[in-house]
Amino acid sequence: MTAETSQTLDRGLRVLKLLADTDHGLTVTELSHKLGVNRTVVYRLLATLEQHALVRRDLGGRARVGLGVLGLGRQVHPLVREAAMPALRSLAEDIGATAHLTLVDGAEALAVAVVEPTWTDYHVAYRAGFRHPLERGAAGKAILSARQQPQPAGEAVDEPGYTLTHGELEAGACGAAAPLLGVTGVEGSVGVVMLSEVVPERVGARVMDAAREVAEALR
Repeated sequence: MTAETSQTLDRGLRVLKLLADTDHGLTVTELSHKLGVNRTVVYRLLATLEQHALVRRDLGGRARVGLGVLGLGRQVHPLVREAAMPALRSLAEDIGATAHLTLVDGAEALAVAVVEPTWTDYHVAYRAGFRHPLERGAAGKAILSARQQPQPAGEAVDEPGYTLTHGELEAGACGAAAPLLGVTGVEGSVGVVMLSEVVPERVGARVMDAAREVAEALR
């Protein structure tokens, strides 16, 4: 800790991160051990977080993340969109196709940022806010491909590549997408959609590069 930081705030944020990493909640004693502070400090931290609905305690006394974090989460999309726009603009102009950033929203894929190319005579109309099942379309399938390849700590695994689809969301349109990797708390993909019978060979690698650029911007 430095003179410019708040120890109490730091501990409160660590509590939230610890609770977010467990499905079963943590007791005051468990939090005390993990934080390296006494139980009285933990009680005070939890009481403060409860006042803001960021933490709740069940009947057994275990602390869990509260519903108040949903309100904070709703503000994430604009920040993610802003960070992704430069890479999406470059991708759209380079490929000449509509580029998009898609995030998971429950069981659906939600387009949160879309950039259309400026120089093409025609392109696919694809709007921010468009939803579709994760099992359909390149964007959702790319996300599912990353889920199927967990990355245990300390072990190197093959990076999921890109996904191609044709006509799954719109007749005559094909798509390519690559998952966002290594971004804590964000599950999504970057891709393009175009009116074409086949995706040009270079598009897959270009989409993967864009996904890496967006991931770097979000870290």
